[in-house]
Amino acid sequence: MVTELRKITKKFKKVTVLDNISFKIKKGEIIGFLGPNGAGKTTTMRIILGLLRPTTGEIFINDEKQTDTNLLDFRKKIGYLPEDNPLYFDLKVFEYLKFIAQVKKVDDNKLFKKLIIDCGLQEVISKKIDYLSRGYRQRVGLAAALLGSPEILILDEPTVGLDPNQVIEIRKLIKNLAQQKTIIFSTHILSEVKALCKKIIIIDKGRVVAEGDLKKLTKGKSLEKFFQKLTSS
Repeated sequence: MVTELRKITKKFKKVTVLDNISFKIKKGEIIGFLGPNGAGKTTTMRIILGLLRPTTGEIFINDEKQTDTNLLDFRKKIGYLPEDNPLYFDLKVFEYLKFIAQVKKVDDNKLFKKLIIDCGLQEVISKKIDYLSRGYRQRVGLAAALLGSPEILILDEPTVGLDPNQVIEIRKLIKNLAQQKTIIFSTHILSEVKALCKKIIIIDKGRVVAEGDLKKLTKGKSLEKFFQKLTSS
């Protein structure tokens, strides 16, 4: 499983938000996708998801090119947990996941039960989402993103607002998922990147300014200083 962006440019009228960016992510990798506010991270993720079309450039998953005619099939290959994690708080956990399964046309009871176990939702499965802690709400969002067995998982700020114990639990879950998925992990919390990611991609002003092995790129320096040096100008 390889996800590849080739020379992606995105313009909104006369404003260039992404400027000829290219990168490749393989199965089993957790890529830390970093950049300051306004760098183009959200636009990049929306283009991968097929929610936006690039002005120029191409996207491939396993050598299959994303086109206007196969967007729906592409979206089925991708699970997405957005930063705001939209949930229906008046529904119970199992009701919400059943609803998402119907929307995604997933009729696999074994998969449904497995996700509940994998995401650690057994104890809260019959509780209303409104009564859950933020950590459990993130788990529900992850389970929803995983319905349909997507090959790629895009996580946007998945640990924001969690307490230390919840962060540790979500990290473990993400690491387990990486054994079978390609994971794009977007966050402003650089300590999370150091804990989870071996490779990083940093974009600034719509361009890729660093890509590769985290330790090799930082050369023993802190990720914070490395990030600041590349994005502070």
